[in-house]
Amino acid sequence: MNIGAIEAGGTKMVCGIGNEQGEILDRVSFPTTQPEETLAHIIGYFSDKPVSAIGIGSFGPINIDPNSPQYGHITTTPKPGWGNFDFLGTMKDKFPVPYGWDTDVNAAALGEATWGAAKGLDSCVYYTIGTGIGLGIVAEGRGIHGLVHPEGGHIPVKHHPEDTFQGGCPYHGDCLEGMAAGPTLELRWGKPGSELPDSHPAWSLEAYYIGQAVTTTILTLSPKKVILGGGVMGQSHLFPLIRLEVQKNLQGYVSAAELGADIDRYIVPPGLGNDAGLKGALVLGLQALKRT
Repeated sequence: MNIGAIEAGGTKMVCGIGNEQGEILDRVSFPTTQPEETLAHIIGYFSDKPVSAIGIGSFGPINIDPNSPQYGHITTTPKPGWGNFDFLGTMKDKFPVPYGWDTDVNAAALGEATWGAAKGLDSCVYYTIGTGIGLGIVAEGRGIHGLVHPEGGHIPVKHHPEDTFQGGCPYHGDCLEGMAAGPTLELRWGKPGSELPDSHPAWSLEAYYIGQAVTTTILTLSPKKVILGGGVMGQSHLFPLIRLEVQKNLQGYVSAAELGADIDRYIVPPGLGNDAGLKGALVLGLQALKRT
C-alpha cells in the first residue's frame, strides 16, 4: 500500500511516496513558486503513482476546520500569490482519495512522535526555526488544534537588554519569528546565518529568544520532548546555548531530571533529520486512510 506525502514549504515543496513502516520509497523536490505552477508540478508527480491516500503538511496559516467553507485553504500567509488559495480542493479535484491536512510543523511533530526522537512518548513539541518559525504540538498521542492551529512562532518575547533591533515580522515586528527566524539573522547582521562564525554574537541572541519560547512551552504544555528543527538549527552549537537559557529561565522551578542533568536528551534535534516533515505528511495520510 502506497501513501502520498507532501511537505509544502514556503521555499520548496517535497513530494514522496511511502508505506506504513515510514519508509520513503520515492521523492522529488522543487521550488515553491506561484500556486498554479507549483500545483502543476505536484499533480504531475502523482499522476502516474497510484496512492491509497495523501497527507499534506503545509506552510500557513491554513484553515483546518472541516466545517468551514475555506477548509483546506492557505489563509493569511504573506507569501505572494498564496493567500486564500484552495490547496486541498485543488488536489482533491485531481486525486479522489482520503486526505490528511495539517500544518507542516504539526506534521513534523507527528512524524517525530511516530518514528523519530519522540517515538514511544505521548507528547512532544516541534519548533521549526528557518525561513519562519512554527510550532507543532502532539499531546496524548494526537496533534493539537483549537480555534485554528498553534502559531508559536508569533508569541511576544522580551528584548535582550542590549538588543536594539526592532524585529522583522511584517505582522508583529518583534515577535519570536521577527527576532529569531533565518531572514532576521540576515536582516540584522547583513549576511545569512550559515556565513556567521560560531563565536558571532548572533548566536547568543538566537539562544536568548529561542530559549524564552522553549521555556514558555515547557511551562504551558509540559511536553515530554522538545525538538528543534529547521535551517537555523543546523547550527548545532546553538543547542547547548538554548539549553542553558532554558535552565536559567526556569531556575529549578520545574522538578524533572529532563530539565537538569538529562537536558541534552530532552531538547534535541529531529530524530528523522530532514525527513521529519515528509514522514509527518505520511502519518497524516495514514491517519486519513484509517478514518475512512
